Amino acid sequence: MNFKDKNYWAVILGGSSGFGLASAKKLASLGMNICLVHRDRRGAMEKINAHFEEIKKTGVSFSAYNTNALTPEGQKEVLDNLTQILNGGKVRLLLHSIAFGNLKLIAPQKKKNNKKPAELLAEKLGIDSEKVKVACNELFENGNDDFMKVADSPDYNNEVFLEDEDMANTIYSMGTNMLTWTMDIFRRNIFTEDARVIGLTSEGNEVAWRGYAAVSAAKVALESVSRSIAFELGPYGIRSNIVQAGITETPALRLIPGSKHMIAHARLRNPLGRTTETTDVANVIALMCLDESAWINGTIIRADGGERISG
Repeated sequence: MNFKDKNYWAVILGGSSGFGLASAKKLASLGMNICLVHRDRRGAMEKINAHFEEIKKTGVSFSAYNTNALTPEGQKEVLDNLTQILNGGKVRLLLHSIAFGNLKLIAPQKKKNNKKPAELLAEKLGIDSEKVKVACNELFENGNDDFMKVADSPDYNNEVFLEDEDMANTIYSMGTNMLTWTMDIFRRNIFTEDARVIGLTSEGNEVAWRGYAAVSAAKVALESVSRSIAFELGPYGIRSNIVQAGITETPALRLIPGSKHMIAHARLRNPLGRTTETTDVANVIALMCLDESAWINGTIIRADGGERISG
């Protein structure tokens, strides 16, 4: 698998961490040129630039833009510049990996009046409940996933709740924005004759997670948009698919309330005994860029080690 002689480009939105960065590294190692869009503070750039230097050492053409990919101005800046530097190349892949969503609850979490497992255990053993509680929390924090149910429950903000603007912004940022970029690249005629559009979803597209309502709606919108791209742009050689990653310890996941419990639950249920890694997903995205994957269009591909089918 090598794209070095093809003069292919990957446009990666949200490429300074997580799935986007891992995919940029993987594709660059295979000879694909990288156009990477991210939005980060100046204080984070030293660490990020070290990753970018790693990509440059592969010898591919590399262009990075620290701008807002969600605005018409940011999008125009990137694609105007990309068009100038393609040098005969074209876009093989558009990867939408933007994680800019709202994680507010839609209602206060109703407290249960019954005693917690740690308290019941302490009573049964006739020992101080606070000691049991502290011990359970420490064991869970140290990676003993089986203590998930007896450790403290996640903390949620029960004072600020999801509003219409939060929902609309999240659906655009993590959902329909993929179509906005796809259509601009299409109109500029810089897609290859056999191009790929890939978005990223999660199990939250079907399962209700507390505080995930807006992102869940965005993922469903993303999947719907991908199907439409596959159907309407398929005649132009553009394939569109969604990769559903398993629970992965990314900066975006850590922002979700209860993420530690999600990670523990994923490790316990996954047949392969671990969470998904960003490189697992990057490998699948690279495979989807092969000529041999051309007949895969309009579908959702799970890259989770069997997590989803394990209940």
